Amino acid sequence: MTATPEATEATPTIVLVGHGMVGQRFLEALAQRGLTATHRVVVLCEEPRPAYDRVALTSYFSGKTPEDLSMTDMEFIETHGIELYVGDPAVSVDREAKKVTARSGEVFEYETLVLATGSYPFVPPVPNKDAEGCFVYRTIDDLLAIEEYAKTRTTGAVVGGGLLGLEAAGALKGLGLTSHIVEFAPRLMPVQVDEGGGAALLRTIEDMGLSVHTGVGTQEIVVDEAGAVTGMKLSDGSELATDLVVFSAGVRPRDQLARDCGLTVGERGGITVDEQCRTVADPHVFAIGECALASDGRVYGLVAPGYEQAETAAATIAADEASFTGADLSTKLKLLGVDVASFGDAHGATEDCLDVVYSDSRAGLYKKLVIGRDGTLLGGILVGDAEAYGTLKAFTGSVPPVSPESLVLPAGAGAPAQLGPSALPDDAIICSCNNVTKGTIRGAVTEHNCTTVPEVKKCTKAGTTCGSCVKVLGQLITAELEASGVEVDKGLCGCFAQTREELYEIVLALRINTYQDLLDRYGRDGARGGDGCEICKPAVGSIIASLAPTIGASGYVLDGEQAALQDSNDHFLANIQKNGSYSVVPRIAGGEITPEGLIVIGEIARDFGLYTKITGGQRIDMFGARVEQLPLIWARLVDAGFESGHAYGKSLRTVKSCVGQTWCRYGVQDSVRMAIDLELRYRGLRSPHKLKSAVSGCQRECAEAQSKDFGVIATAGGWNLYVGGNGGATPRHADLLAQDLSDAELIRLIDRFLMFYIRTADRLERTSVWLERIPGGLDHVRDVVVEDSLGICEELETLMTAHVANYRDEWSETINDPEKLARFVSFVNAPDTPDPVVGFVPERDQIKPDLPLLTIGHRPLEGSAQR
Repeated sequence: MTATPEATEATPTIVLVGHGMVGQRFLEALAQRGLTATHRVVVLCEEPRPAYDRVALTSYFSGKTPEDLSMTDMEFIETHGIELYVGDPAVSVDREAKKVTARSGEVFEYETLVLATGSYPFVPPVPNKDAEGCFVYRTIDDLLAIEEYAKTRTTGAVVGGGLLGLEAAGALKGLGLTSHIVEFAPRLMPVQVDEGGGAALLRTIEDMGLSVHTGVGTQEIVVDEAGAVTGMKLSDGSELATDLVVFSAGVRPRDQLARDCGLTVGERGGITVDEQCRTVADPHVFAIGECALASDGRVYGLVAPGYEQAETAAATIAADEASFTGADLSTKLKLLGVDVASFGDAHGATEDCLDVVYSDSRAGLYKKLVIGRDGTLLGGILVGDAEAYGTLKAFTGSVPPVSPESLVLPAGAGAPAQLGPSALPDDAIICSCNNVTKGTIRGAVTEHNCTTVPEVKKCTKAGTTCGSCVKVLGQLITAELEASGVEVDKGLCGCFAQTREELYEIVLALRINTYQDLLDRYGRDGARGGDGCEICKPAVGSIIASLAPTIGASGYVLDGEQAALQDSNDHFLANIQKNGSYSVVPRIAGGEITPEGLIVIGEIARDFGLYTKITGGQRIDMFGARVEQLPLIWARLVDAGFESGHAYGKSLRTVKSCVGQTWCRYGVQDSVRMAIDLELRYRGLRSPHKLKSAVSGCQRECAEAQSKDFGVIATAGGWNLYVGGNGGATPRHADLLAQDLSDAELIRLIDRFLMFYIRTADRLERTSVWLERIPGGLDHVRDVVVEDSLGICEELETLMTAHVANYRDEWSETINDPEKLARFVSFVNAPDTPDPVVGFVPERDQIKPDLPLLTIGHRPLEGSAQR
């Protein structure tokens, strides 16, 4: 434990004003240099809670609590004797007397004052900007206020299309509001991306159901007689109806405290500091983070430069040499599930530079590299797929060992470069947030004996802020351990030393049809005879289910031991929702449904009071069913000819289709018939991850087949088969496996492809990731499933034939077995009692979950002085 100095008149005091992310990093830097043992450290925090992760603020709306977001370890505060005052900001500074007065009236003398007051949201000076229903998006309290107000509203608009603006719009959409984004610039995220990147981002965001208005400004907030927001007037003369407005039009440095005490500030704001982050007007006062105007004339709004400034100020106070002369503005973000990254000279400001661009507007992909005349990588922009960001950023300023074209082309579209971490020099920055190099990470493995990502994170701080470098971090650790001759444990989990692929082969070869038998015979020594874990149980359960007909296991996933192996959704053959209710998705093969089928679904939804929505997979999703209602709903669906759509399982979800040649004047094949055939053939097929497919009737590709795990596009000569695509958080364009196939040839190749994937993929590995990971990639897969290079195609076809012949609808199996029905209750000891927590409120003539609003109390900060 660090010794805390006695607070005497002779004890030098460091007062930190502001306790955000940068302020917390400053405290950690003081502790690392031993200054908390020689100084009294006082922190004046304006918010009612200590430092939290503002970068991840929006994750509150996806389930994280304020405690989850906290960056303050109270044991750290106590150990280092730091006096932390929450909800008690500094209100004045007397530089001549070296005193700071807090809002509570308490006065603190200081030897050194550090201002980390951050920034405040800029709200355009438009009429009624402070009306009821207007908010900013900056703190946890802001989010709580927006959440509460949105409960009785239907439409929201965000002023600003930058990083926070897009996150705010996503949050409003997640709260059930129709959401609009108003951006004055001609494109979204104008600072980070260029016109091409903005266009790709716009398409993707509009496809999510958000309305985007670019090139217009907000002229006035329209209010009703009570002063509440009802709309917005825009600069193009149009009006936008909305009852909630969030301003996210940028930030400005919080420098008023500095102005009031006579410190020098920049013309456009920011406390002017030198290269040591010391204010130019007073050597006893420092400024760090978003409130500081750095020596290069820039105010930095990113956390990474703020961290560097915090380190510099702490080093200077400790009389060590340090300087901050500027910072890398590279960023990698995930906005509404879309990867967006920019690095280096992203906009090509360097003289005589050249652009290498790959763009696929249909898939929402845009990749641009800026290259110098000598081949030096100067910077780039990535939208839709930022997988290569860590590697590309590390090569910035050098000539990559491969051609620029190969760095942006997707797999299958050229000769993709396989540049792993081993190709990077030791001085390459892997974690820009914390300025951690590859050499430092290697040292953590070789010198500090770190063998896992969490250990390296703790040792180096790499990956502890935004997390965008964690994947590269893991690759570096594995490569370094293998290079050192250390055997890397690639087992599935702590119960099995084998990989999932190896366990599949064991189950298939030895016809092992129970999890317990597999664990007892092939588990690790300490796991045999045990219960297993939450990693291997569903993974093995999936293997057994996919091989059930062949190995003599039950094909019904809730039979016997299998029931205990399933994930939460499979336990009740339905998707659990955020309030504990379930959704029901009947199969609608190929998206084709009769009017009678539509009426049945409508009547069921009406009778059970369910929320209905058309899904992206051309099905109808019914939300809000209680667990005891599920069999009743299924019985009516089965009576009408429907069956389970397996929306809950790691299995085939849907096969989308366009209307094809039957109706469309451009169609060249019957895409609907083929989609129905494929969906009915592969329904219920359990796999390492979910499977999605689509069939397009012509090259216009209306069904978006090239974004699916396996996609089919009609040609005049038959069908082209694409594999390994997916949308979602990490989109990937599918690769062409074979072309101009007959119906029989197409089905045969899909049979082989799917069974080879199920056989060799890792746990929870999509086909897109599997295709890039498996040695040889697409070429190897083509050799195996088309050319039969391993001689296993007959076996793969046999396995699929067994699956098709033995398929049974899980809903029908359940409703016809009283023993199986017994599990569908909320309370085992009170089977007729519904769960009282599952409640709903009306919205847009339907229902939505009634969720209790999270309230935050002020917990005591033990070991610190609290006011």
